[in-house]
Amino acid sequence: MYCIQKYDKPNICIRWLKIIKLEGNKIYIPLENYEKQNKQQKTEEKLAIKTAKIFEKLNSKKIVLSKEIKKYERYTNILNTYELDIINGKWLFSILIPEITQYIEIKKELKPEETTIHILVNDFTEIAIENIKKLAKNHKHIAIISKNISKMKNIEEQILEETGAIITVMNNKKRSLAKAKIVINIDFPTELLKQYTLYEESIIIDLTQNIKIVKKRFNGIIITNYEISLKNKQIYKKEDELFFTRDLYEAEFYKNQPYKYVREKIKKDGIQIKNLYTKNQKL
Repeated sequence: MYCIQKYDKPNICIRWLKIIKLEGNKIYIPLENYEKQNKQQKTEEKLAIKTAKIFEKLNSKKIVLSKEIKKYERYTNILNTYELDIINGKWLFSILIPEITQYIEIKKELKPEETTIHILVNDFTEIAIENIKKLAKNHKHIAIISKNISKMKNIEEQILEETGAIITVMNNKKRSLAKAKIVINIDFPTELLKQYTLYEESIIIDLTQNIKIVKKRFNGIIITNYEISLKNKQIYKKEDELFFTRDLYEAEFYKNQPYKYVREKIKKDGIQIKNLYTKNQKL
C-alpha cells in the first residue's frame, strides 16, 4: 500500500519541475492551486500521468489518497483510468452496515426491537446476505425490496433457519417504502428508486453514494459517507489529520476475504462509527 499526499513545503525546484518523491510507502505530490483553470487542469493531468508511471515499477497497486489530494478532481479522475486499486472506503462502508444502522438508531432514539429495516437489493452478494442475517437478529422486522424475489426466497428460508427471524420480500412500488424510517440502499440506482413512493422522513444509507432524490416532499437524510475510530488500535494516530481512517483501515484487507474473518478483525480492533455524512453536512 502507498499513501499519496501533498508536499508540506515544496521548494521552487520541486514546484517548477513537478518532482514526485517516493519515500518508503509515502508518495509526495507537488499539487498547487492556480488562478487559471487551464493551468490547473494541465498540471493535475501531468502529475497524474507521472504518478501512474511510478506505479508501473512498483509491486503494489493499492493507493490511499490524503484528504487534500482528494480535492484535486482532475488528478484523481485520471488516476482512476489506470489499473490501480484506489481505496475510498466504499467496500468497508458495506461491511459496516450493522454499526452504521446502530449509530443512526442511537442518534434518532430508535429501539431496534421496534424498528423495521428496509433493504434495497438486487444482487445478493455474500456481504449483503450476511448483513441481512446480522440485522435480523436484533430488529423487529427486515423488509427486502428486490426485483429478484424468487432468488431471495431461498435466502429467506436460510435466514429463518439460522436466526429464527422472519423476513418480508416485496416489490410493491407504492407501498414498500411508504413508511420506511431506515432504508439501506445496496444497489438501486436513482432511476429505479424514483419509481417508489418514499416516506418523506426516511433516513437512507446509500452504499452506491450516487442516488439523488428531488421530490419536493422529501425531507429525509441520505447518508453517503462515514468516518471511523479504532478503540484498540493507535497505528493511524499520526495520519489522522491527513488521511481518512476508514481508507487506511480498508487498505488492510483483501476484498475477497471471507465476511466472517473481516467481522472478527473489526471486533478485535474495536471499530466504531465516528461520524456519518450527507453530501453537505455531518449527521
